[in-house]
Amino acid sequence: MIDPALFDPSAVSDEIRAQNAEIVAKLAALPDPMSVPPAVVRERRRQGLGPFPLMPSSSRARTITIDGLAGPIPLRIIAPDNPRGVYFHIHGGGWTWGTADEQDPWLDRLAESCGLVVVSVEYRLAPEHAYPAAPDDCEAAALWVIREMESRFGTSRLFIGGESAGAHLSAVTILRLRDRHGLTPFRGANLFAGCYDLSLTPSVRHWGNERLILNTNDVRVFADNFCGQAPDRRDPDISPLNADLKGLPPALFSVGTKDMLLDDSLFMASRWVAAGNTTDLAIWPGGCHVFIRFDSALSEQALSRIDRFIERL
Repeated sequence: MIDPALFDPSAVSDEIRAQNAEIVAKLAALPDPMSVPPAVVRERRRQGLGPFPLMPSSSRARTITIDGLAGPIPLRIIAPDNPRGVYFHIHGGGWTWGTADEQDPWLDRLAESCGLVVVSVEYRLAPEHAYPAAPDDCEAAALWVIREMESRFGTSRLFIGGESAGAHLSAVTILRLRDRHGLTPFRGANLFAGCYDLSLTPSVRHWGNERLILNTNDVRVFADNFCGQAPDRRDPDISPLNADLKGLPPALFSVGTKDMLLDDSLFMASRWVAAGNTTDLAIWPGGCHVFIRFDSALSEQALSRIDRFIERL
């Protein structure tokens, strides 16, 4: 069983308690992001006016484009010298916001600490491009990486991962490669604070209005944006929690106890291990949604746990 002490309020550090209060106060003073067009929020995020602080760009990142079903797909690549593997990364942002260059320090860290070439896909965003646009782009990009990684990067050791919507799209991509192409290429999956049920898990539905990065209405709007006119949100290609999860790679599920998407990781990790897959579940006391975007001792612990997970595979 999960250690109940992780959920005890006394397990939350003073640093994280203060950080969460600061986030709630900051977001309460800003306009409701769901009251303006997505393009406006995207520009605000570029200026550091969203919930997360701006992260510096990597000096060694480069962007190439590949062919996708609906046109070119940009890929942002950060490569170390003498790589020991490739990390296919899918960014978060509620399928509506976010870009491949918003989290370069994480990707630089994977390049340095784990010797991985990081390839981050710039998939099409909702609501302008609803389902299946984002999964289609991620699938196409993953297939390109599988075809090209040995000749371009000299390695066939492949990982996949993402945060929030990126963790969801990572799970969808793993399943598409298995079911559509007969491929199981990943050594491991790093799935951080994903949303795996777009009909909404209890922790999302019961959260309420307080915006600790997200609130209930935010996730409901994001799900509407992503799904568009899709008739069945229980479809495993939309909600991978409902998929047959047999034969999948080892996965590390990470989530904070103050993340409204907590149930998604608890449920998905349970189903992942019950299907016979190697599964790690890291639960971080007091962590808000994708808390690793903020500097703290907890963030360093979570990022180090990711490094160790990758290094042992």
